[in-house]
Amino acid sequence: MPQLTLLSDAGALSAAALNASPGYAKPEAALRSRVAYAAAHVVPQTWADNTPGRPAEVDWDATLDFRRSVYSWGLGVADAMDTAQRNMGLDADATRELIARSAQVAREEGGSVVVGVNTDHVDDEHISVDQVIDAYKEQLHFTEEQGAGPVLMASRHLARAAASADDYRRVYREVLSAATTPVVLHWLGTAFDPVLEGYFGSPDWREAADVLLEIIGENTDKIAGVKMSLLDAASEVSVRERLPESVRMFTGDDFNYVGLIGGADVPEAQQPDRNPASSRQHSDALLGAFAAITPVASAAIQALDAGDPARYLEILGPTEQLSRQVFAAPTFYYKTGVAFLSWLNGHQPAFQMVGGLHSARSLPHLSRIVELANASLALEKPELAMIRWHGMLRHNGIDVPGVIA
Repeated sequence: MPQLTLLSDAGALSAAALNASPGYAKPEAALRSRVAYAAAHVVPQTWADNTPGRPAEVDWDATLDFRRSVYSWGLGVADAMDTAQRNMGLDADATRELIARSAQVAREEGGSVVVGVNTDHVDDEHISVDQVIDAYKEQLHFTEEQGAGPVLMASRHLARAAASADDYRRVYREVLSAATTPVVLHWLGTAFDPVLEGYFGSPDWREAADVLLEIIGENTDKIAGVKMSLLDAASEVSVRERLPESVRMFTGDDFNYVGLIGGADVPEAQQPDRNPASSRQHSDALLGAFAAITPVASAAIQALDAGDPARYLEILGPTEQLSRQVFAAPTFYYKTGVAFLSWLNGHQPAFQMVGGLHSARSLPHLSRIVELANASLALEKPELAMIRWHGMLRHNGIDVPGVIA
């Protein structure tokens, strides 16, 4: 049996048996029991100047082929969001082109796409609340013109400019009034972006949630859902229970998604914060983790569609430990793990990232990803993954037993 060579934090080598591909089948019809989006990453040109501060040079063939793969597994694509390195290397011009190209691929493939709307095309770090509103509207209108669903992302500009919760109420009220199609609101926690401390007017999530829910309640016809990325299951369940019936909760909790998505279909122990008396018993999904484990996520939701929650847990449960490794602190470098798994699984020709972020994680950290991906059957092409990983180790001066130089 082929053996994976693994590297510990202390530099010691060990071996693990390489698991065979699980052979998950693509769905024959649309997924029914949950709405699920994979927040997709971008692939740069291998030969490009992918260094910090340089404009992104995207390998459009590889980037868009990855999205086609996501659609083939029945998931939607959430694009031009933090997984695509917004505010971490993906510049404004590349973002606009990504949105336009991704929306076109969605039309070609018959897939569902939502994309990030932000204020990050404005170069000045400090702008007024009025300028925040105008910047949001500019991206919103462009997104709507492309035919993509808007995700109103948390704005660093707004976090800096807002003097109180009233400023958040005003900004969202005015931006939502300009929307011609329902949007998804995104609440991104400080683990992902420390600049967003106190978003929605308070560092206390309970107070901030009250403001968010006020905004939603005043604009229900404009809001399709809310994506929560606080990495706190209790906060998500609390907000979910208070949402209007027409507004979906999309979990962005890459630490606790198994129970949050499973909801009432899985044992209560899998989601201890769930209120059995609530009418809102599960979250849908909009996850960076699902870009790393798309076939596994699809197979798990197919199991729910088939009325087999035990199989859902059997398939998806082991991936949560993998996701926790990918999203380990500093969490905002999780994109490195997503791109690494994309490379291992054959979706891109090289382990390269915009802005040089492929260097943001250590070899032992990546080794643990390999180990957990193998254990959770998230390696789509195990032999290819092993060859690429062992080659990476050798490139870094580590002799791999049984591999000829």
